[in-house]
Amino acid sequence: WYNKYVGRNNCPIVDTWWQTETGGILISPLPGVTNLKPGSATLPLYGIEPVILNENGEEINQSPAEGYLAIKQSWPGQMRTVYGDHKRFYDTYFSQFKGYYFTGDGAKRDKDGYYWITGRVDDVLNVSGHRLGTAEIEGAIGAYDSVAEAAVVGYPHDIKGQGIYAYVTLMTGVSESDMIVSGIKNKVREIIGPHATPDQIKFTPALPKTRSGKIMRRILRKIAEGDTDNLGDISTLADPSVVKELV
Repeated sequence: WYNKYVGRNNCPIVDTWWQTETGGILISPLPGVTNLKPGSATLPLYGIEPVILNENGEEINQSPAEGYLAIKQSWPGQMRTVYGDHKRFYDTYFSQFKGYYFTGDGAKRDKDGYYWITGRVDDVLNVSGHRLGTAEIEGAIGAYDSVAEAAVVGYPHDIKGQGIYAYVTLMTGVSESDMIVSGIKNKVREIIGPHATPDQIKFTPALPKTRSGKIMRRILRKIAEGDTDNLGDISTLADPSVVKELV
C-alpha cells in the first residue's frame, strides 16, 4: 500500500530491520544499489549473518524458507548485557537457540535470499494448525483500497483454537459497510489464503497507541476476549478515549 499510494510505484522505499538491542540496522537495502522489493528488508549488511531456524533450532539453508530469525555471529554494535541482570540478558536472547542471538521475530527468506519480517513470534497465531504472523495478515488487510490501518490479534475459538480478530481504520470519508467487510476478507484470501480470513472485523476511528506510536496489542487482545473490565494501565496511551470507542 505504501509503495503504491505514497511512493506511486516509483519512489524507492528503504525498508530496514533493526532493534534497539542490535545497536544499528542489520538488514537493509543499499539505496541505488540493491533491487527493492516492497515489504522486504532485502539483504543483510556487510558482516551480518542472519539465519532462519526451525522450531528445533536447526538452520534452514534452502530458500525459500520460513521460521525464526536469528543472528549467527556477533557484530560490533550488539548489546552486551542488561545492567544488573546478566542472567536476564542471556535468558532473553541466547537461551532459546544455543549459539544464536534470537531476535524474537519471525521471518521469510525468498528464492533470491531477501528477508521478509513477519512480526514478533509472540504475535503468531495458531489457527486450525496454521501458524500465521499478525503482521502478515495486517499487511493483507492494508492492501484493500479503503483501509488506512489495521491491527490483528487472536482470541479463543472453540473450533480453530485461535480466531482472527481484526481492528480496522478506514480512509477518511469511507464508511463501514458489509461490502467493505467482504472486500477485506476476499483480499486476505487472495494474498494469503482462506485459512487467514478474519473471523471478526471491528471498525474503529483509531487504534490505541502509545505516545511513540506503538499499538497497544495487550488492550486489543483483552477487548477481543471480552475481558473489558481488566484492561490494565492505559495511562501511557496517546489518546485514552480511543479505548472507550472500542469498548
